[in-house]
Amino acid sequence: MEIEGKTAFVTGGNRGLGHAYVRALLEAGAKKVYAAARDPSSVTLPRATPIKLDVTSPSSIAAAAAQCADVDIVINNAGVLFANTPLLDPNTDEALTALFNTNVWGLLNVSRAFAPVLKANGGGALVNMLSLLSWLSRPRTSSYSLSKAAAWAVTNGLRNELRDQGTLVMGVHAGLIDTDMGRSLGGPSTSPDDIAKCVIEGILRGDQEVLADDASRRVKSGLSLGDAPYLADQR
Repeated sequence: MEIEGKTAFVTGGNRGLGHAYVRALLEAGAKKVYAAARDPSSVTLPRATPIKLDVTSPSSIAAAAAQCADVDIVINNAGVLFANTPLLDPNTDEALTALFNTNVWGLLNVSRAFAPVLKANGGGALVNMLSLLSWLSRPRTSSYSLSKAAAWAVTNGLRNELRDQGTLVMGVHAGLIDTDMGRSLGGPSTSPDDIAKCVIEGILRGDQEVLADDASRRVKSGLSLGDAPYLADQR
């Protein structure tokens, strides 16, 4: 689909990858990009349109969707990561709840709220930021991987349900990204600008899935190779 002249909405649009998405959309010719954040004053790009959004609050999501009825492209970028949260540790339950509230329910509730907006504006695109950890788990990411696997399943379900209204539903997978979140895990990472550029190209092509870096392409290609993609040393 086209981006030039369109209006986009990016959750977590104030920093990191969200900031890169907002900038890339504007550079691709979007006429308006809503940069959604809990604190709109933290949005620093001059051409961005700040808007208040807490993806864990249904009322906040509903208010944003009502205010942004001109949106053609939604990018569900907001996410949280808690490392070292083992699934067998009952003390992990609080972290699991927080992960699902943002990474799964937040993504789903934003999608639900904006689906009618996209339909009214001709279909548009819904882009969900996932992870190569949708497909595997590492020793420090068990709970995060669980939330991203669920988000991948949500994305696949939304693709089926939104097809008839002409909405492109795209799942984006990537490994470590050079943001505060990505750096917390350590290891080689990809520039958020490179990820955003790859996604912009995918939107223009109408891709349903974008493997945004070498790590995600390597893991996806290994899914049919027995135990290979599930080994702990995979990134």
